[in-house]
Amino acid sequence: MALIRELVQKTLKTGYLTIETEEQLRQLLTTRYDLEDLNAFMALQEAAMAGKVKQESRERFGYAAIEQCT
Repeated sequence: MALIRELVQKTLKTGYLTIETEEQLRQLLTTRYDLEDLNAFMALQEAAMAGKVKQESRERFGYAAIEQCT
């Protein structure tokens, strides 16, 4: 399985966090990881909060919420 920092690097490069990558990150965060991986994950969180990375899961959830309102 890939390292957290590798998944983060790929996500930052594409600007898009897929549901698959999000799940891989969840699994990796339940295992032992080093400071470099933690820093990479924090950078990903900051990028997502700043709107530099779009999340597939939020797009799907947001779309479903809009459909329920109409």
